[in-house]
Amino acid sequence: MTVLPITTVGDPVLRVRARELESGELASTEVQSFIDDLIETKRAANGAGLAANQVGDTRRIAIVEVEPGNPRYPYKPPFPLTVLVNPELEPLGEETFGVNEGCLSVPDLRGTLDRFARVRVRYLDRDGERRELVVAGLTAGTFQHEVDHLDGILFLDRVGDPTSFSTWEQFDRFGREEFELRARAITERYGS
Repeated sequence: MTVLPITTVGDPVLRVRARELESGELASTEVQSFIDDLIETKRAANGAGLAANQVGDTRRIAIVEVEPGNPRYPYKPPFPLTVLVNPELEPLGEETFGVNEGCLSVPDLRGTLDRFARVRVRYLDRDGERRELVVAGLTAGTFQHEVDHLDGILFLDRVGDPTSFSTWEQFDRFGREEFELRARAITERYGS
């Protein structure tokens, strides 16, 4: 497995809607190796997820996984490795919550935006099996973040109040404690 370089904001590939994989593509050795590399890259960067275009690839593949004790996102509840191929999201209701997000492709910047509280995710797993799950709370936010990437959207585009932008250092100094209280409340309310 290989740790791939992560593409950063300004690279046009992050603004391209990723293309769906064709039925025969997913089983190929090349795509399966790419999925392994995407997982390895996400883990090496301590991410909660990673989309293919974040490593310069325009296929509609993303990974979500929050390992216990993740140093980048210690407030996120654990979530098992999930490989999303051709994912689609459906908000379940109008309820949203504010969340302060960062992104591996937007180094050293965070901002506050609204995410749907509950979403249904339909996708193919890495074996081509159709899957569907409902996620809520911070986990739902992670799935929305990764599918946004596959649609060419960055969290920067969804931040409603630009005064919420901060570097990670300033977030740690002035915003982390308040946000982690809010994150715990979100987790308690939605169970994730």
